Amino acid sequence: MLHDRVLVRTDNSEGERRSSGGIVIPATAAVGRKLDWAEVVAVGQNVRTVEPGDRVLYDPEDRAEVEVRGIAYVLMRERDLHAVAAERLQGTDDSTGLYL
Repeated sequence: MLHDRVLVRTDNSEGERRSSGGIVIPATAAVGRKLDWAEVVAVGQNVRTVEPGDRVLYDPEDRAEVEVRGIAYVLMRERDLHAVAAERLQGTDDSTGLYL
């Protein structure tokens, strides 16, 4: 990885999904802009806020997909991340584990 790039593996699968009430929502249904969670796999040498293993929140519209050894990943800049959720951030009593 070079510079400020972050390589992540997405958590969600494309296709139909289920609402919290149990209703099946087809993949073709139009939804508003929604951010997605992903797991950081690798980071460039200039990345300061995330480490491999962290979960990050990102906008799926701002992504570049790449396939490595048959596995699909998303490549993005560190500045395109919206939030970081990591166990290492839960050091104090008032910490939520989220870094926004």
